[in-house]
Amino acid sequence: MDTTRKNQVAPKLRSFAKEQRSIPTRAEDLFWQQVRAGRFHGYKFKRQVPIAPYIVDFLCAEARVIVELDGAPHERPEQRAHDERRDAFLRGQGFRVLRFSNDLILGNGNLVLDSVRQAIEAELRPSPDLLRRPPSPAEGRGQEGAS
Repeated sequence: MDTTRKNQVAPKLRSFAKEQRSIPTRAEDLFWQQVRAGRFHGYKFKRQVPIAPYIVDFLCAEARVIVELDGAPHERPEQRAHDERRDAFLRGQGFRVLRFSNDLILGNGNLVLDSVRQAIEAELRPSPDLLRRPPSPAEGRGQEGAS
C-alpha cells in the first residue's frame, strides 16, 4: 500500500470525512444506493473521500471522476465562488468534477446517473492518439506475410 499518499491527508480531515459518511443527505443516500459496490455498470465509487485539502462527495477513482451533490447552501454567491476555486483545484489534480443539485438527483436520478456514466466512459475511452498508433508486432499484428 502506498502510505505516502495516504499520509498527505491530515488525520483531522480523514476523521471528518468518516463522520460525514455516517450522516448522508437524502440525495447522497439515494445516489450511493445506485453506485455502491460496483452496482453502477461495474464502476466502483467511494463516498466522502478526502483529497486534501477537501472532501469530495463521491469518487470513481478508476476514471478520476468526482460527483458533488449540492443543496441550497451551494446557491449562495460566496459558496459558489468557493466551489469554483475547489473545482479548479481538483481539475488541476486531474479530476473531472460533476455537480448536481440535490433536487435533481431526488427528482430525476436517472438523468444524473446517465450523465455520470457518460462522463466516466469519456474519461476511460482511449485517446485518438492511441487509436492511431500502428499495431505492435508483440501483439501478433502488423507482421502479415512474415513467417
